[in-house]
Amino acid sequence: MSGARTTSGLVERHISFLEALRAAGLAVSLAEDLDAVAALSALPWDRRVTVRAAYAATLVKKQSQRPTFDALFDVYFPRLVGEGARAESDEGPVEEAGGVRDNGPALADLRERLVEALSTDDKEMLARLAVEMVGRFGAMPGRGPGLSSWSAYTALQRVAPSELVDRIVQALLSQGRTEEEADRVAGRRIGSFTRRVEDDARRRIAEEKGPDHVADVAVKPSIDRLDFTAARKADLEEMRREIYPLARRLATRLTQEHHARRRGPLDFRRTVRASISTGGVPLVTHHRPKRPHRTELVVLCDVSGSVANFAQFTLLLVFALSDQFQKVRAFTFIDHVHEVTEHFRPGADVVDVMADLAASTSHAALWGRTNYGRAFTKFVEEHSDALGPKASLLILGDARSNYSDLALDQLREMERNSRHAWWLNPEHHRHWNTGDSVAGKYADVVPMVECRNLTQLGEFVHAIV
Repeated sequence: MSGARTTSGLVERHISFLEALRAAGLAVSLAEDLDAVAALSALPWDRRVTVRAAYAATLVKKQSQRPTFDALFDVYFPRLVGEGARAESDEGPVEEAGGVRDNGPALADLRERLVEALSTDDKEMLARLAVEMVGRFGAMPGRGPGLSSWSAYTALQRVAPSELVDRIVQALLSQGRTEEEADRVAGRRIGSFTRRVEDDARRRIAEEKGPDHVADVAVKPSIDRLDFTAARKADLEEMRREIYPLARRLATRLTQEHHARRRGPLDFRRTVRASISTGGVPLVTHHRPKRPHRTELVVLCDVSGSVANFAQFTLLLVFALSDQFQKVRAFTFIDHVHEVTEHFRPGADVVDVMADLAASTSHAALWGRTNYGRAFTKFVEEHSDALGPKASLLILGDARSNYSDLALDQLREMERNSRHAWWLNPEHHRHWNTGDSVAGKYADVVPMVECRNLTQLGEFVHAIV
């Protein structure tokens, strides 16, 4: 009976793990589910690293999904349990953890050991220190119902690994590294250690509240489903790397679909004439040539605050796909309209483009407060020639007006002068029409679509091209 209960528990854990992966944005099919089961049936379960590799090989399709997969694997198949596995590595033994106290000497001692481990890149020591750090400095006992007793943020604030950079850099310089290389390596190692601390806090919370709770609230989705407005600096760098592969995939699909739709209406006369050679049976049909049509695109972007990241990624994707459009013009605004089309030169480096866009933000503001009404009015006054019967208008922004004039008449004029018009909003739909959001009023004029991540952005661009 014990073996049956163990097997049942493993099956339930496997199913829950796959459901969490799907919820985080990984497209795991039934066939891949069965492939994972088949792979695990043929491999030993006593080596966790082997189990991880089997799951990854059968379930992960893109490298960008791997961080999310690893985080969820660690939640559902933890390396450690409680405090009794503090020093465990993937193949190593378990050491018992003694009592710990958060005091000055304990903090100083841990920081000294952390500097040494980061300087020598001692991964086993770093794994032990991450566990010890959460146990000593991340405990939050006595919290109210529904709140976790562990916090990676609290532990990181107390120990402050980022404040150790100078000491680590000096140690690396003494090893013969250049200053630039030492800075880069130190930053990378501290970032990696920070992720270890976050992983251990998630493990403890999963033991306390169950892995499903952690999967729902504490594990970031895959990079293509991460909200633009919630992305951190490292996430933004990864998103930039994803933009051009996404553009290439979209361009390939669009080219194939355009070829499939290239045939025009049936040319009845030519088809009948050709059928004479086959006894009147029309084995081959002939079609009239279809007139090619490519849309001109005008993009108007709110680049204020957290919306700026969303606008920049959308602009990058549109210009990466610029050959799918007859012509593209782009404008940014906060309370003043500024054209940025010139920054998207053919073959331009993505880093240079992003830097140019960031530098041009100052030209999109006179007073620095978002004012949609003023931006629409200035666009109509100064750039109305950009619109026309061949042009489609794409507006990017959260529709938060700072309680200013909305200029609905000007927006209606822009919509009337466009072949098509769309509005992409990076906020979740439930936040529309809250506070100073006037999404509903603008949506009555221009159809508004929720667009919070790279997946939704790619789907939208594919639909309009």
